[in-house]
Amino acid sequence: MMRDIRMQSSKKRRLGPVLLAGLICSFGVATADAAPQTALQPAPGGSAVAQTPASVTNIDFKRSEGGGGKLVVSFNGEGAAPDLRNQGNSVVVDLGRSAIPASLARSLNVADFATPVQNIDSRNDATGGQIVLGTNGAFESMAYQRGREYIVEIMPRAPQVAQGGLSSTIAGTAQAVAGNAERRAYRGRPVNFNFQDVPVRTVLQLLAEESGLNIVASDTVAGNITLRLVNVPWDQALDIILQSKGLDKRRNGSVVWVAPQAEIAKYEQDKEDARINLENRQEMITEYFRINYHSASAIFKALTEAKGIGNSGNSGQGGGGNQQGAGENGFLSPRGRIVADERTNTLMISDIPKKVEAMRQLINEIDRPVDQVVIESRIVIATETYARDLGARFGVGGRSDRSNGTHMISGNLGSNTDGATPRGLVFNLPAAPVSGISAAGLAYTLLGNNFNLDVELSAMQEQQRGEVISNPRILTTNQRESVIQQGREIGYVTVTASTGGIVTPTVAFKDVLLELRVTPTITNDDRVFLSMKVSKNELDSWLNTSIGQVPIIAKRQIDTAALIENGQTVVIGGVYEFKDQDAIRKVPFLADIPIIGNLFKNKSRNSDKVELLIFMTPKILRVQQQRH
Repeated sequence: MMRDIRMQSSKKRRLGPVLLAGLICSFGVATADAAPQTALQPAPGGSAVAQTPASVTNIDFKRSEGGGGKLVVSFNGEGAAPDLRNQGNSVVVDLGRSAIPASLARSLNVADFATPVQNIDSRNDATGGQIVLGTNGAFESMAYQRGREYIVEIMPRAPQVAQGGLSSTIAGTAQAVAGNAERRAYRGRPVNFNFQDVPVRTVLQLLAEESGLNIVASDTVAGNITLRLVNVPWDQALDIILQSKGLDKRRNGSVVWVAPQAEIAKYEQDKEDARINLENRQEMITEYFRINYHSASAIFKALTEAKGIGNSGNSGQGGGGNQQGAGENGFLSPRGRIVADERTNTLMISDIPKKVEAMRQLINEIDRPVDQVVIESRIVIATETYARDLGARFGVGGRSDRSNGTHMISGNLGSNTDGATPRGLVFNLPAAPVSGISAAGLAYTLLGNNFNLDVELSAMQEQQRGEVISNPRILTTNQRESVIQQGREIGYVTVTASTGGIVTPTVAFKDVLLELRVTPTITNDDRVFLSMKVSKNELDSWLNTSIGQVPIIAKRQIDTAALIENGQTVVIGGVYEFKDQDAIRKVPFLADIPIIGNLFKNKSRNSDKVELLIFMTPKILRVQQQRH
């Protein structure tokens, strides 16, 4: 019986000797269980009689992984030769001379499956059966034949997003993540194959010519395969063929070995068993590793407590210990031993040479000097004070003698005297002293026989500017908290009552410190991540209580974290305070008189500005490692 073999490829090629031999064998050999084919058989009378074509027994549709749709057409034999073509927004499957039963020739709405396929129309025409898949949106189609089933997959095509915008970045990232999670990326050149019951070894030879790889097939690779692939990468086609026949592959450079999965698994297991047996017969060596920058006991603990290590358990105190276990997938082999000596800070390792060398590399990675960081900070407190005070003093006095009586006028009753002109102040609101310095004044006195007038104007203005700079510096290692403090303790009296009612005075202390507390972390791109707390406290004033004075502390503090370039100075915090105060003290009614009213009032103005800035500068100090 002659088998019908059709092949399509993306390029024309000549069949190699192996492929040609496989085709000759497939032409010349007929199997007993072969189903009827559409090929013509010679009749006894010299004419050809067409065999009955395979008919459709079932049409099924389901959703596949990745949101695609899968159409499965089942036949009652293996002689069907469907053909797939894209026609606009539809995918047409021509079944050739295979007819569709009346019970299956209908239209189906499959929009609820949420795939690119919206409807399926199955019908018969003059040439045979035909299935039309109506789609919506961009899609990719692929078809292949497996035994008596013809499978059509319609996969959605990812939309092309404009590059350069935020939406394109998000969409591209999401598409890459989804693609890696659902299926591997195939980058081979697309090929078109249409095989009807061709030996697998022949298909592998064809893929070898297409990919340029050297494919070695095991003697146990046998059997035939029927498939149809349209515009499929050759590496994906190879995976599909291997999966459908229960095969697997191992690649070494440009050579690919293909064999049944069980055979490859047994080969790898035997190879691993042989390696373990060889290692178990190897002679053990012992080496000593002097730990320079770390603690030998800490490294010993980390190695022995690691999950999966050959050694397990905890060492005893006072010089180390050795552990031995049965696991082999750790740092040591089952026969390996490790001992830590705390006195000399040395590790002793006994194992096969390969494991000892691996431990050497591991210890070189662990026992390395930690890079250091110099952190310089500046705390700047800038103050500005402005004060102005204007005032006046005004007094008038007089005396008159009429009708045998004496009349006097003065600033206050206490200044009235007999037989003389009284003197006293009517209005007394001079400029107040500022910072303990009295205000300057200008006075004028007008005297008469029975009358006197005193006027004094005073004014005071003060401006102060100051800047306090604190510059703490500290050197620390990577990922280690370091603290520097400078200041004093202020004592004050407190009272403690005992159970007997006796009051005992004690002295308590408050810290008034400049403190820098910082933990640096050096990143791989030579930047420093600083977790810092900076505080600068000062004695502001004293609070008078019944038992004594209590200090009032002015606190300035910042607790933050920042990523800073190596050697760059940044401002990590700042506080700006501003206080402005105006006051008027005056005599009612008289102070409201224009011009003259200024003699009966006192004006003052105070303005305070305080600005706090904190600067931080980290500098990395690299330390060279000494190799063992």
